[in-house]
Amino acid sequence: MRNIRTSLIVSVVLVAAAYGGMHWAFDTTRPLSDSPQIKRNSLKTTTDKPNAASLSHAAPPDAVQVVSNPTSLEVLVNKDFALPANYTPPDLVDPNVPFIFSGKSEKRLMRKPAAEALEQMFAAAKRDGIYLSGVSAYRAYATQKWLFDDYAKQDGYPAANRYSALPGESEHETGLAIDVSGSTGQYAVTDAFANTKEATWLAKHAYKFGFIIRYPKGKEAITGYKYEPWHLRYVGQEVAEVMTKKGMTLEEYLDKTPV
Repeated sequence: MRNIRTSLIVSVVLVAAAYGGMHWAFDTTRPLSDSPQIKRNSLKTTTDKPNAASLSHAAPPDAVQVVSNPTSLEVLVNKDFALPANYTPPDLVDPNVPFIFSGKSEKRLMRKPAAEALEQMFAAAKRDGIYLSGVSAYRAYATQKWLFDDYAKQDGYPAANRYSALPGESEHETGLAIDVSGSTGQYAVTDAFANTKEATWLAKHAYKFGFIIRYPKGKEAITGYKYEPWHLRYVGQEVAEVMTKKGMTLEEYLDKTPV
């Protein structure tokens, strides 16, 4: 049994390396934020009851555009704009902040500007008595493909497409996004997180450090995803302040809202 398990782990590592050029050895323990059960529970218990059609506005495969500026801090990655399949962020580092898991993993990594801003934000939150932890940051193309395929196998493609992204269309692949929770990991990536003091603090202060709540409440028809108070995206302090104060999504800021 041990030999079979070892063979499976080696196979996953080889596939992931071929697609994503991962910087750390693949962590075979599925992260909390990548649990299909948690994703399903989060989707089903939402009180917003978003229109299913509005959450599935993905363009036909031949209409999805590959972004030409993947390294831009303002790069738009969603169901209409995808990263190149072979894209790996050029400056991934491991931010010096706590995560809800231990050990090295690609999901700890962020691009350097975002990582430095995250360290500053976590420190500021701590001074205010708010203790944050990272849940899941960077994912290689191969990792995202594995996750989405797993979700689709269990829940079906339409359902998976409401709470997860196809490979190439996930913000996590930019190295600029991270899911955040409280220090204990309780309510991580679930609707209940919205009612925590950590979520309240992030909604009020994240922009000061260049982060936005990427999938805000009431904007499902624009972003393609339900409200996720835990999903932060780094865009730079100046842009984040404008977007937050005007209540804009990244699509609206860049004038790329779906038709």
